[in-house]
Amino acid sequence: MSDAIRLRRPAAIAACLFLIAVFVSACGGSSSSTSSGSGSASASSSSTSSAAPTGATKSGGSITVLESAGFAGDWPTGLDPATNVNGAADQSMMDSIYGELWELQGNNQLTPDLATGYKFSHGGATIDITLRPGVKFSDGTPFNAAAVAYNWNRDEATTCTCKPTNFVVKSITATGPETVTVNLTAPDGAFVNQLQDSNFSWIASPTALKKLGEQAFKLKPVGAGPFTVVSDTLSNTLVLAKNPTYWQAGHPLLAGLTFKTTAGDESALEAIQAGQGNAYEGLSTRQLVGSFKSAGATVTQEPSTSPYDIQFNTKIPPFNNIKAREAIYYATNAPLLDQKLFGNVYPVTESFTAPAGLFYEPSVPGYLTYNLAKAKALVKQLGGLNINYFTIQQPQTQPMMVAMQQMWKQAGINASIHFYPLASLIQQFAGPWQIAFQTAGAWDPAGGVGLAFRFFSKSPFSGVHDPKLDALILGGAAAVSPAARKSMYDQAAAYIAKNALGPFLFPISGWNVAKGAQGPGLTTPIPSVAVNPQVLWEDISTS
Repeated sequence: MSDAIRLRRPAAIAACLFLIAVFVSACGGSSSSTSSGSGSASASSSSTSSAAPTGATKSGGSITVLESAGFAGDWPTGLDPATNVNGAADQSMMDSIYGELWELQGNNQLTPDLATGYKFSHGGATIDITLRPGVKFSDGTPFNAAAVAYNWNRDEATTCTCKPTNFVVKSITATGPETVTVNLTAPDGAFVNQLQDSNFSWIASPTALKKLGEQAFKLKPVGAGPFTVVSDTLSNTLVLAKNPTYWQAGHPLLAGLTFKTTAGDESALEAIQAGQGNAYEGLSTRQLVGSFKSAGATVTQEPSTSPYDIQFNTKIPPFNNIKAREAIYYATNAPLLDQKLFGNVYPVTESFTAPAGLFYEPSVPGYLTYNLAKAKALVKQLGGLNINYFTIQQPQTQPMMVAMQQMWKQAGINASIHFYPLASLIQQFAGPWQIAFQTAGAWDPAGGVGLAFRFFSKSPFSGVHDPKLDALILGGAAAVSPAARKSMYDQAAAYIAKNALGPFLFPISGWNVAKGAQGPGLTTPIPSVAVNPQVLWEDISTS
């Protein structure tokens, strides 16, 4: 979801123009953890956290993983959890160095990793988290409750926007050698799920931080994960080696792991063809899937949890007027977009949930669907509708944006479209933006780029400021019972539909590519808890 748009090749240009032409033609016409059924983390201990790769596993060897520039291939502020502004976009690198408290595996369940369980009390406002005993950071110092509390209090003190959106902390303390107690100002039944795609998931060695200082630490961070840092060239190359003191016997399987930035999907293909890479995360250009397969690579489509959302800034014109918002709803033919651009591959949804995530609900009462006559009538009442529309710069967003631009033109809506790399896109939200094409969903709606990220008043990436919706969002995160959470999210989806606060399209799945590597998340699907599908790097092996 991150690549710079690379349309210099004739095939790419032809594909884009074909899609646009087809499109214009078509448009003319409790006290314990939540149950396993909720998809939340298990509260029981586990001797191992890792799923087995498909095929025969091998120990030893090294691989190079390609990451896209402008997104997962960028870590300009380093890999310190408290200061890494890219957050979950860099999850593979962060997971490799720090490990995780829980891992999401292929059964859509969280499994203990560095943590072993949790317990709610005070209605969900207090969470006791138990840690795996005997674990050490790679510098030999103890990974314990004091270290976790130190990290989380440090994270809380930063201005990083990659912290969990919903919960407000009263205190974080080590109440035992392996027990961390978090007291919140309000209940949060989604607390553990929210850790998965926030910087809170990654715990740094306090000793190494104090010894090196923040500037040196961000370049050579120390964690308790499966790998240690050999060298780090920011937003270019990260070289890792096997952590010989990793807690899980026999892991990681690889002796070395290198992450290398590439310009995008086409550059990744060239590198795979030339034998300069063994894996590529987050392929987004559907037309290139066959080319990667022809190069001898395994291409695995990953389950998607994040539907596309047309995001409004309701504080300023024109979208402070519900008629303007309704006009976009009526002018957007999501099934046609899916058909013409993706061959009906993706399920159209009317909410912020997707089949691979929790609380999936594709149909929402009162949702406004495509109606060109109504769109034209509303635009006429408004005296016209001229808008600035932006999104992230990546291959698949260009035909999507152009198709919507042409579709809306049929209703009299004039959209000027703009594309930005991730850093510049983030800056747009600080200004008087009008409308954006984003994703609004996560494995758990309370986490990551989920419901609160796009619709909660206090989120810096939200254009909606509605106290009633805020209450529903907070209620969905707060409840400990999965049934109660689903009820709140169903109400939130209906409220968004009733007030036309943001149309949803369909969740787009990316692909992971492997040639000479295999394992869970890379060659076998695992749902995404963050922006990219999760890869369990300790279980990846050469093939």
